[in-house]
Amino acid sequence: MDPDSIFWAIFVFMWLVYLWETYLSYRQRELYRTVTKIPENISSIMDQETYEKARLYNLDKSTFGFYVGVWGEIEHSLILIYGGIPFLWRVSGEVMQKYGFDSTYEISQSVVFLIMAVTFSTITSMPFTVYSTFVIEERHGFNKQTPGFFVKDQIKKFFVSLAIGMPIVALLIYIIQIGGDYFFIYVWVFLLVVSLLMITIYADYIAPLFDKFAPLPEGELRTKIEELAKSIDFPLTKLYVVEGSKRSSHSNAYFYGFFKNKRIVLFDTLLADYSPVNADKKEGESSKLETKVGDSGEATKVEENTKGHKKTGCNNEEILAVLSHELGHWKLGHILKNLVISQVNSFLCFAAFGLLIDQQVLYSAFGFDTRPTIIGLIIIFQYVFSPYNEILSFCVTVLSRMFEFQADAFAKSLQHSSNLKTALIKLNKDNLGFPVNDWLYSTWHFSHPPLLERLRALEKTE
Repeated sequence: MDPDSIFWAIFVFMWLVYLWETYLSYRQRELYRTVTKIPENISSIMDQETYEKARLYNLDKSTFGFYVGVWGEIEHSLILIYGGIPFLWRVSGEVMQKYGFDSTYEISQSVVFLIMAVTFSTITSMPFTVYSTFVIEERHGFNKQTPGFFVKDQIKKFFVSLAIGMPIVALLIYIIQIGGDYFFIYVWVFLLVVSLLMITIYADYIAPLFDKFAPLPEGELRTKIEELAKSIDFPLTKLYVVEGSKRSSHSNAYFYGFFKNKRIVLFDTLLADYSPVNADKKEGESSKLETKVGDSGEATKVEENTKGHKKTGCNNEEILAVLSHELGHWKLGHILKNLVISQVNSFLCFAAFGLLIDQQVLYSAFGFDTRPTIIGLIIIFQYVFSPYNEILSFCVTVLSRMFEFQADAFAKSLQHSSNLKTALIKLNKDNLGFPVNDWLYSTWHFSHPPLLERLRALEKTE
């Protein structure tokens, strides 16, 4: 194929994907807009008032998402049509020349190019980030950030991401350049090491740059979590609480670490009235804890807001049920399976990249007379592989849903079925998760099954 044919084939496919995604979002948005009365099969787990709040919240997010999508697609199209990528590469070269470096310093120019690209992307997306945080999330009671905290947080994220990403990109390009015909093997090993290293150090060294971490106080909840970990041979070494409430009332829980050194991290908004004395809180007492459940039904927790939406939160047994689900992913090998899948995919993609990297026609299609390595990575991985990426993404979504059902069943096997069901219902109410989902939108997007599907599966296993 000639360069023009390649460019327009990629361009048309990009728009087909956008139109497909927009159509799916339209189907779901129509449910937010038209299903104003709570369906009979949902009335037993949600009242009409909460249902209406959830409907309006998700309608706001969906409508906003539509405009963000339109802007993003138009911006992307203009960048491609008017040669934004080669223009930025030329500018980065001019910056290098200004400081006495010529085109032989490709890695340095690539770093400058990426810094400019990230800066441009951050600036153009910032108005949408601000609107989402201080209008939509604020309107529905989820935002906890002050403008000053938001600005400092965004600046910190920007520079930390560059400090981590730029050395990785520079080393990646260097390996590709010196690796010879089998560079993809060395690249794969390098990226595997980087991914394992990031998993290891993120919570210990990177996350604390943004939030405070403290040991979970001694008490009933800590004792029960330790007993749960011991019962399934989970090698728990540390149990932390992270202060995420300054940023958002949304929250989460996760575990990390390798081999016999595992840690569990709970967001403070996950714990009812978190304080050192909260460990002695009697089970069943009322709580200000809430939890956010996204469109997919994935549980994340939030603290009671001041907008009038009454939150119920989860008691200790329900928190244990949610953790049983999360630890089920570890016990059933889902973490390892996902790692293997991602690494096999990485190896195959870089092997294919090795066959395409010297094809000048691909670079010419995007306005380049030379073959810079970083440009080859962008063209091939983002554009040439885009049909494969769409298929892979859907397959991973299907696999993830299967894993979620299996983790629920694992929690049930630990006698947490009833508590997991009540926790999921509470989390959905507290976070204004809309319980009515279009089947096609759900199938394509939801890596976690919707609430009703999870409840039915738990009842079936009983």
